[in-house]
Amino acid sequence: MKHSPLDSLASVPAPQHIALIGNSMPRRCGIATFTTHCHDALLAAFPTMRIDSYAMDDGADGIVYPDGIHAIVRDDRAAYAEAACRIEDSGAQAIWLQHEFGIFGGAAGDMILHLLERTRLPLVLTLHTISEKASPDEHRVMAALLRRASKVMVMAGQGRTLLIETYGLDDAAIAVIPHGVPDRPYVDPPAMKSSFGWEGHRIILTFGLLAPDKGIDHMIRAMPAIVEAHPDALYVVLGATHPNLIRERGESMREGLAALAQELGVGNQVRFIDRYVEQEELLDTLQAADIYVTPYVNPAQIVSGTLSYAIGMGKPVLSTPYVQAQEILSEDRGVVVPFQDAGALSMQIIALLSDEALLRGYAARAYAYGRKMIWSELARNVGNLMIAAIFAHPDRQSPRRSYAVLPPDPSAVLRMSDATGIFQHGILTIPDRRHGYCIDDNARALILMAQIESMDEGLRDKWMTTYASFVQHAWNPDRGRFRNFMGFDRRWCEEEGSEDSCGRALWALGVTVRDAPSAAHREWAAHLFEAAVGPMASVTSPRAQAFVILGAGAILDTDPDHSRISIVMARFADHIAALLDAASRPGWTWFERVLAYDNARLPEALLVAGRHLGRADLIERGLISLEWIGDRQRTPEGYFRPVGSESFGRSHKPPLPYDQQPLEAQATIDAAVAAWDVDPDKRWVVQAETAYRWFLGQNDLDTPLATPAGGGCFDGLTPLGPNRNQGAESLIALQLASCAMMRLSQRLADVAQGGATGVPIAFA
Repeated sequence: MKHSPLDSLASVPAPQHIALIGNSMPRRCGIATFTTHCHDALLAAFPTMRIDSYAMDDGADGIVYPDGIHAIVRDDRAAYAEAACRIEDSGAQAIWLQHEFGIFGGAAGDMILHLLERTRLPLVLTLHTISEKASPDEHRVMAALLRRASKVMVMAGQGRTLLIETYGLDDAAIAVIPHGVPDRPYVDPPAMKSSFGWEGHRIILTFGLLAPDKGIDHMIRAMPAIVEAHPDALYVVLGATHPNLIRERGESMREGLAALAQELGVGNQVRFIDRYVEQEELLDTLQAADIYVTPYVNPAQIVSGTLSYAIGMGKPVLSTPYVQAQEILSEDRGVVVPFQDAGALSMQIIALLSDEALLRGYAARAYAYGRKMIWSELARNVGNLMIAAIFAHPDRQSPRRSYAVLPPDPSAVLRMSDATGIFQHGILTIPDRRHGYCIDDNARALILMAQIESMDEGLRDKWMTTYASFVQHAWNPDRGRFRNFMGFDRRWCEEEGSEDSCGRALWALGVTVRDAPSAAHREWAAHLFEAAVGPMASVTSPRAQAFVILGAGAILDTDPDHSRISIVMARFADHIAALLDAASRPGWTWFERVLAYDNARLPEALLVAGRHLGRADLIERGLISLEWIGDRQRTPEGYFRPVGSESFGRSHKPPLPYDQQPLEAQATIDAAVAAWDVDPDKRWVVQAETAYRWFLGQNDLDTPLATPAGGGCFDGLTPLGPNRNQGAESLIALQLASCAMMRLSQRLADVAQGGATGVPIAFA
C-alpha cells in the first residue's frame, strides 16, 4: 500500500497558531468562500488552533469585515508591510496563502511579495491557477512565490506536473489536496425538486458567480437540441454576477445571455436565479439537480469549487477539460467535452438524460469519490502539510554568538576616506566616488576621531585634521550656514546645506571642543563653533535644534558658565518640548505625528538640556518620550527593531520594520546613555545593550550587520537580508556605538566603585 509523505507526520500536533491570507466572506467570490470554509474546517479539526485571518479588500463594495478579520487594502503597498509586521509579531508559526493573481495589487498581483518578503515564517502556498502560458509578470510573480514557499498545495495532480515542468519545483515540496466539500447524505433529485417548484423537470445546473470565462453561452447554444430530445429539460444558472463585472459592465452579460436564450427559442427552458445563495440553500439546489455542468473556457483553471461541490453531492457532471475536471471526472466519475463545443454538450447531456442507469452510475461513483474530499479530510491534510512546512523551515534561532562590545576599529572608516574627507557611499566595501562627500558624514567622522581612544595618536591627528578641514571648508560665512554636498571634483553642489546637516556640523564642533586630545583641534573647533552658533540660532527643524543642543551640551561640559550657549539651548529645548506637548495624544507620546530618522536624538536633546539647565520638566519629557520610542522599537521577543524607512511619513501609525538603519541603533544607544546620566536605572542600560546587539545579529533576521574584521558594517537590514554595501554613515554609526558602550561600561564601573558618575541631579 502506497503511503503519503504526510502520513508520517500524522501523530505530530498541528500548529497552534497560523495566519491565513486570501479573500474572505462576506465578500462573494470563490476564493472568499474557499478561504472561509478552510478557516472553519481547521477550527473544527483543531479546536485549540488560533487562526488570524487576513482578507484582501479592494474597497469597491463597501464590505465590513467582522471582528477577527484583518483587511489588507489591495492597492496600498504599505498595507502589505503592515500586515507582515502584524503577522511576525503575532507569534504565528506559519502562513497559509490562497493565491490567485487577480486578488492582489500590483503587476500580476506582485504586492503580495512585498508582504512575504517581510516575514520569515514558513509559507504554505495554495495555488488556485497555474498557467502554462503565463505572461512575463505572472511568471515572475509565480517564480518568486515558489522560491519563498516551504510547501505548495495544489488541488489537482496536473498542477503538480505544471509546477515541476514549467517552474522546476521539487516534487517533494508539492502536495495534492483536493478542494474541500461539505459532508451530506446522498439524496435522489426528485425528493428535492418540490422545494424549488421544479417537479416534472430534468434539471441541468450551473452555479457560481456569472463571468465571461464560465462558458454559459455555449451551454445555452446546446439547449435547443436538448429540449427537442427532452422537452422537460430546464437549464438553471444559479448565482449573482461577479462584483467586478457589475462595476465594469453592469448586468449587460446576464441580459445578453437571456437574449440569446430567447433568440434560440429556449427562453422558457433557461432560468437565471440572480442572487448569491448561502451554503445550505446551495447544497439543496445541487441535490435537486439531475446533471451539473461546468462549461468553462479557461484550460489553466486548476480548481473549481463548484465542480468539487457537485461531486461531493453525487452529481453526474459534464465539463470542459480544464485541469481539475480532467482528473476528478476520470474513471467514469463524469463526462468531459471539448471547450466551446455546444454540439458535444448537447449530445452528451441527451445521452445521460436518456439512460437512467447510466445517470445513476455516474452519481454513485461521484458521491463515493466525494467522501475523500470532505472538509475534515482537507483540514487533516493541510494540518500535516503545515507541520511539514515548519519542520522544513530553517531554524529561526541563531547559532551561539558573542554579544560582547566590539573594540572600536576605524579601519573601514579610513578605507572610505581620502585627503578630502570621507566618501558618502560604498559599493560593497569600495568607496563610490560618483556620490562624492557630504558634511553629515565628515562631521560624524570628526566626532569619531574625537572620541575613539584605541588609535595611534599620529594617525588620529592626521585624520582628525582631514575631517576638520572639510568642516571648515564647508562653512559659508556669507550665508551663516554649512555647505553639505561636494562632488568628487571638490566642487560644492550648493551654497548651503539643510538645517539638519548644519546642526550636525555644529554638534561635531562641540564634541571636538570637549573630547579632542589635541589642544590645537579644540581651539579650532571652539573658534568655528562661536562663529556659527549665532547664525544657527535661527534654525527651526526639530532635529537640527536637537543637534545644536547636543553640541552646546558638549561645550557646557567644558564651560558651564557659557551663558550665550545656555540661552540657545533653553530656547531650542523649550521648542522641542512644546512640540511634544502639542503632538502627544493617547497612545502617541511623540514630537511629531510621524516617525522619521534619527528619532532618539529628540529625547536625548531634552535630557542633555535638562541636565545642563537644571530643569526637571525637560528631563521628564525626555524620559517619557524615550521610553515611548523604545517600546515601539522592540520586537515581541524583546529585540531591538529600529523604525524602518518604510515608516517615514505615516501619520500616527505603528512603525514598519524595514529598511532598518544603523543610524537608529546608534542614536538609541546615545539617548539611553543620556537617560542613565540623569536617571541611573537599569532599564536604560538594557535599552543601550539591546540596541547594540542589533549590530551583532540580535535582530529580526537574526543576521549580524557588523563585520568585526576591519570594523565594517552593512548599510541596513532589508526584508531579504543585509544591504551589503558599507557606506560612511553605517560604518561610523557602528564605531560610535562601540565608543558609547565603552563609555557606559566605564561609568557603570565607576558607580560600582563608589564614584560620583551617574548620580542623579537633585532639583529644588
